[in-house]
Amino acid sequence: MSVPTTGPSKLKKKHIRVKHQKVKLFRANEPLLSVFMWGVNHTINELSHVSIPVMLLPDDFRAYSKLKVDNHLFNKENMPSHFKVKEYCPLVFRNLRDRFAIDDLDYKESLTRFSHPDNYLRSKARKRAISSLRRSATAPTGVADLHQDSIFHDASAFVKRGLTIKRLRSQPIPDDSSGKSGAKFYQSYDRLFILKTLTSEEVERMHSFLKHYHPYIVERHGKTLLPQYLGMYRLTVDGIEHYLVATRNVFSNHLNIHRKYDLKGSTVDREASEKELEKELPTLKDNDFLKQGVRIDIGEAAKEKLLETLTADVEFLTKLHLMDYSLLLGVHECGRGEAEAEAARARPPDADTDRDTDSDSDTDNRHADGWGYNTPPDSPRGFGRQTSLRYEGIIPELDIYAIPSQEGAPKKEIYFVALIDVLTHYGVKKQAAKAAKTVKYGSNVDGISTCDPEQYGKRFIEFVAKAIEGN
Repeated sequence: MSVPTTGPSKLKKKHIRVKHQKVKLFRANEPLLSVFMWGVNHTINELSHVSIPVMLLPDDFRAYSKLKVDNHLFNKENMPSHFKVKEYCPLVFRNLRDRFAIDDLDYKESLTRFSHPDNYLRSKARKRAISSLRRSATAPTGVADLHQDSIFHDASAFVKRGLTIKRLRSQPIPDDSSGKSGAKFYQSYDRLFILKTLTSEEVERMHSFLKHYHPYIVERHGKTLLPQYLGMYRLTVDGIEHYLVATRNVFSNHLNIHRKYDLKGSTVDREASEKELEKELPTLKDNDFLKQGVRIDIGEAAKEKLLETLTADVEFLTKLHLMDYSLLLGVHECGRGEAEAEAARARPPDADTDRDTDSDSDTDNRHADGWGYNTPPDSPRGFGRQTSLRYEGIIPELDIYAIPSQEGAPKKEIYFVALIDVLTHYGVKKQAAKAAKTVKYGSNVDGISTCDPEQYGKRFIEFVAKAIEGN
């Protein structure tokens, strides 16, 4: 039987598409911030698989988690190809976050999640865009030039052609609150948390301090004006080691601070410099505070509670031979705040924004409500991410350091009060500094900031008590 012949046989070629594993990227305008965001996301995810111990052991205060990443698939514009992330005392800090009523997922999302650019960045971008368009001969040329502008360069991942701004992964925002130490500060995009760079010596001091700090927080049930330490990290980028500590923001994330003071109870060399006064919100000091006749008008009941907490904290620091700490005071003027909210309502809306045009391989599907969260009605989690033009006043779950002025006060204000810079040990350097200032100003001068911890603590409490009573 003959088989009919046909033309050459045709074989269908099956195109196989290689599917590469998606890698979660954290794009920021600083490699350090990209690595930090990646590190926080990784460490919190890893901790979610670790059972919570009944009690912490001494080894937990020496423990750390460490990871080295060598990933050549990373685009260097997004993430460095080689970096290391080390988290110090992960179980201790997780326990502290729990005692300060901070959920780990909230903490992670504040520091790493996608969101719209903050209003400040968006308004800056819009103003510069309009200005550039006005200067240009034709609109398209002007728009093209916008990408050379620094504010758009920083936001290159979320600027679409024209004035439309896309969602972005919200990197921590640089803060200009650097002090004499030269440390850098950053705020989380929702302004709930502060990041501060540390030196290797300060990391050692933190380890020593943590062994006493954690039991004290447990004993006080979290009732303290001390910094709320939430995490400490070492990030190695391009062979350089960086140290960061995360704390809760003392100030509100939804109420503007109109005046800010750093108070030590000292009067020698304690006024803001000319350079500091040029800032939009300068950090004023003790002599500025006294000259302005500032009154912390909170009433006797609130004063008693504040001084009880402050005295307990100062006694704790004194026992550890710590000094040179400050009272950070922020003042929100309610009348001014209401006027600012009214002005914000009157402004035209910003440029249109895209809805969730970017996706991520392991972003949680928690975008059901207007804040980007599925939260039960009584949960405070969403408050921090809400952008509201209403004047809300104090939100107790968020504004834990806030104290309102008393009824009948001449001026309605809200005060934010906390202790900062608590890691300075009264050692050889501080004793030498005290001797030098004594020679310069005389032994009878009582306002020298450098003195022994007992004297420092006593003078500090007296100054604060007098400031609350008024001048």
